[in-house]
Amino acid sequence: MFSKTFGSAVYGIDATTITVEVNILTGTKFFVVGLPDNAVKESQHRIESAMKQVGFFMPRHKVVVNLAPADIRKEGSAYDLPICLSILKATAQIEAPGLEAYVIMGELSLDGLVRPIKGALPIAIEARKHGFKGFILPRENAAEAAIVNNIDIIGVETLQEAIDFFAGKKEIIPTKVDTREIFLHEQNEFEIDFADVQGQENIKRSLEIAAAGGHNIIMVGPPGSGKTMLAKRLPGILPPLTLQEALETTKIHSVAGKLGADAHLISQRPFRSPHHTISDVALVGGGGNPQPGEISLAHNGVLFLDELPEFKRTVLEVMRQPLEERLVNISRAKASVQFPANFMLVASMNPSPSGEFYSEDGNHPDSPMDVKRYLRKISGPLLDRIDLHIEVTPVSFDQMTANRKAEQSSVIRERVIHAREIQSRRFVDVPDVYSNAMMPSQMVKKVCAINEAGKTLLKTAMEKLGLSARAYDRILKVSRTIADLAGTEEIRIEHLAEAIQYRSLDREGWMG
Repeated sequence: MFSKTFGSAVYGIDATTITVEVNILTGTKFFVVGLPDNAVKESQHRIESAMKQVGFFMPRHKVVVNLAPADIRKEGSAYDLPICLSILKATAQIEAPGLEAYVIMGELSLDGLVRPIKGALPIAIEARKHGFKGFILPRENAAEAAIVNNIDIIGVETLQEAIDFFAGKKEIIPTKVDTREIFLHEQNEFEIDFADVQGQENIKRSLEIAAAGGHNIIMVGPPGSGKTMLAKRLPGILPPLTLQEALETTKIHSVAGKLGADAHLISQRPFRSPHHTISDVALVGGGGNPQPGEISLAHNGVLFLDELPEFKRTVLEVMRQPLEERLVNISRAKASVQFPANFMLVASMNPSPSGEFYSEDGNHPDSPMDVKRYLRKISGPLLDRIDLHIEVTPVSFDQMTANRKAEQSSVIRERVIHAREIQSRRFVDVPDVYSNAMMPSQMVKKVCAINEAGKTLLKTAMEKLGLSARAYDRILKVSRTIADLAGTEEIRIEHLAEAIQYRSLDREGWMG
């Protein structure tokens, strides 16, 4: 007695269709072949208990379950439901004429409930690609999978529901989600706003420039100066996600199991803020079954690293390649997985171990050597990938108590969107470049051309302020963004002057 159905395995952010074959033979015992992990092998006990709860039985014969292709490792408990239904059909306990027309995934509990799974969205995309009629999955994941159209998304709560659906005893209406309506409705809803921040106009300006050009930024200031508060408001001024970006972001969160119950399309740019005790694997991704890390969960959004020098050196250094290539390659002995990681890095730090700016009046609690040692925790190559360095000073009492209404995030966002539109037209023929920050070095001289007065100013600044050579390209890119915000084709001398002041950590004395 033979039966077949279909499941799916997720690798990276993509899925692969898996054929679940069941054969009932003479003999005893339960065998699962096709490179299953322990969670798949243990499915026998969950399946047997769930069957008994709904009035069926596990056959007392030799049961062979083959998960094909056999050279791909199968991991997790989501194969319970397809294996169970295949066994029931192979033993003629149920009538399921349409079983092979569906991809089926779900973990079974001992009482017959169907538990949620990870990666429902990429599985649904793969199922539609291969022409399946529908996708049977836990009801909690149905809204997530329903983002994909032209395929029936059938959410079930119990094993009995799935059996009755295939037997024609129960009609389950496919879950429908109006993706565009949800996307347009939620992408402009933010709980926090720049209007709530009194003062710090220069910091708001620098964050606007960072958002407009996709630049990485670091804020240096004492505790309580508002660094974290300002960083959390950055997603509210970033351009809205495109539908394609939203799908990419949702796939990553789906694979990582971060969407939650009844979640659907992510319509706002993610903001990830890991604690400084995070490991390098948790940050960039990895593990035995490679999972996306924080930098991939921040894809198309913001990765905020608070108290940057407190992160382990190895953790910070593993970000260097993703910051350049905007993706992560995780290699294992039998597989190589690639996760996208196109994010804006926003970091904050204190200027010294005590948290105060260094002064030469002798009253500072930290010695010059303490300050240098603290700042050296951030390597030059990492700092090289951060375009804007901002000094944040505490807000005065008069600014905090002022009645003047600050500019709203929506107003700033309109200027950012306009600048990004200019960049989109500029890089329309350049693959994988969408903002000034992504501009390759060979394009800088052409796109960021400056006149003789600008060259003189930049030369003077590098000599007088002790700016490093690595600051040269960064200053030109940032000045190009400032010119885009001003709506001018030419990079003027005032644009360069403003960009130069955003290189604090390149100046002599900062990094020792």
